[in-house]
Amino acid sequence: MGLRELVIDAWSWLSYKGTLAPEAARRTFPELGGQWVPEEDLRRLAAYKSLVAYDQNQAGQLAAAHGDEDGGERRELGDPSRLIEAALGYLLGSEQKIVVPGAEHAEGESPVTGAGSAAVVQERLRAWAKKEQFPLRVQQAERCAVRCGDGVYVLSWAPDKGRVLLRTYDPGWYFPEWEEGEQDIAEYPRRVHFAWGLPADPAKGVKERVRRITYELDWIAPATRSGYDVGGGAVRETVLGDDGTAVLTPGDALTETGRITRIYPWSAGRPSSVTCYLTDAEWVLDDLRGSYDVYSLPAGKARYRTRADGEVLDRLDLQVDFQPVVHIPNSIPDVGEHWGKSVLALVLQGLDELAATDTDSSAASATTGSPVIALAGARLPVDRATGQALPVRVRAGSVWELSESGRMDTLDTSPQLAELRSRIDHLQDRIAANSRLTAAGLGLLDPTEVPSGYALQLALSPLDSLVGAMRLARADKYALLLRMVQRLHQAGRVWPEGESLSAELVWGPHAPTDRAAVLADVVSGVTNGVLSLETGVRMLQDAGYPIEDAVEEIERIQRRSFEQAARLADATGDNGVVRKYLGLPEANPGVPPVAPPKPADQ
Repeated sequence: MGLRELVIDAWSWLSYKGTLAPEAARRTFPELGGQWVPEEDLRRLAAYKSLVAYDQNQAGQLAAAHGDEDGGERRELGDPSRLIEAALGYLLGSEQKIVVPGAEHAEGESPVTGAGSAAVVQERLRAWAKKEQFPLRVQQAERCAVRCGDGVYVLSWAPDKGRVLLRTYDPGWYFPEWEEGEQDIAEYPRRVHFAWGLPADPAKGVKERVRRITYELDWIAPATRSGYDVGGGAVRETVLGDDGTAVLTPGDALTETGRITRIYPWSAGRPSSVTCYLTDAEWVLDDLRGSYDVYSLPAGKARYRTRADGEVLDRLDLQVDFQPVVHIPNSIPDVGEHWGKSVLALVLQGLDELAATDTDSSAASATTGSPVIALAGARLPVDRATGQALPVRVRAGSVWELSESGRMDTLDTSPQLAELRSRIDHLQDRIAANSRLTAAGLGLLDPTEVPSGYALQLALSPLDSLVGAMRLARADKYALLLRMVQRLHQAGRVWPEGESLSAELVWGPHAPTDRAAVLADVVSGVTNGVLSLETGVRMLQDAGYPIEDAVEEIERIQRRSFEQAARLADATGDNGVVRKYLGLPEANPGVPPVAPPKPADQ
């Protein structure tokens, strides 16, 4: 029987399971059965749920829910989670640093133009990252991205804390509303929704609901304030002046064409007519009638939520010209695609084979450890009441009497067990190769089998390309996130106005570094004059040496470089330059007074 239709998209790698069909997805995952879940997003959401099941050692239960009678007996030993954790560790590296280009030159002898501003912004971003537990948030989002193929960050301004809050969202709650033909990684939708179901609570009289948060770019409108509708529900209403006309937000201006413009703190002299609106509301599912989904929930049935500062979240003007949402793809999307690909995507069938082999190996080990025994000519114990032979059990110290022609045979299944274990090793190597995490990267390679460091480097080359592609897919995303952090602080009037500086997230080395070899290269390069001291210190930092500040480290080195100072004195003949090189204060140029000669004794 052939396929009725062939669907090729970003989740085709999971089509072999059959759980991506709309009916199967709604039946297997009850939380996807709500009418508010869009039909066009079911394949993506079902793929996310399936990948989480593999991560939680529930792939067998997933198969059982889809009709596999033996799925519940499947042995799962954490192999998918191991791949996820390994890929996450290599992606993150040993550490992550926020770097603003040019900040390292702020304290040099002749600072580059703009280096001081770069150093200030870098310090502010790092202070914010510490308060917001940025490394923790990165791990949360990146683990989800590595597992599901996508992760999502959301930024928001907290007036009570005076800083930007960073949160991570489940990509299954993320519903970007694309215009036709614009679903590309370089584009961004003008409207983004986050939606999830809220369970009913009969004890409190609360019905089942759906909550939706919407960020939307639209034209700037007149000022609004929190109010109530005729039914007592919280809404936002337009502020009217004494003459009955709409009042503009302070700082906005009305152009001759009737458009309202605003000059943002980061774009001085460049008026903008666009702002971002935030809406956060709930809908009771029993109130919804008709074919509504997350993109078309009726505004008349919404119950808008209120922020901690009392602002009703009904198209609240955020005073920024961007959506504070950043989508993180795990891989470089295909042409015309927006979604990333999980690290498990292309090896799921291999993981299924591995789980099935583990199950067979477990069954075979039971017969190997407690083999089937055949007795012939044995005098078996008899139940005196029934006259029937009693069951025979093999126990330590058991003695059976055999007749002269009696015999005992055992069923040896150890060859089959050895073959199954060999197949497990083969499958693990195949999964390591096809996932590009490599046997060496997963710790499956015996170090004694590697003839040289160069051979190990060649064995890790697929892992190097994998990590490079994953970091490339994220580079612009984190630069965008850090630019948004700057602008939200400026919109909150906490950071000064001005152009946003470029900032990036620098990852640590993903593979172990031969620190001794790096140190030898730096010493040789700096001594022979082919490397500058600044470059050498930066290489040592990248290799993992405990150097907190490159500029301070260079100054410490120079203060002890008396041989270099002597050469500098010979070359320049300038004592002041030498003292500055050594970090010494300037010498007193004054000539000390000479004591008058004592009069000669008469």
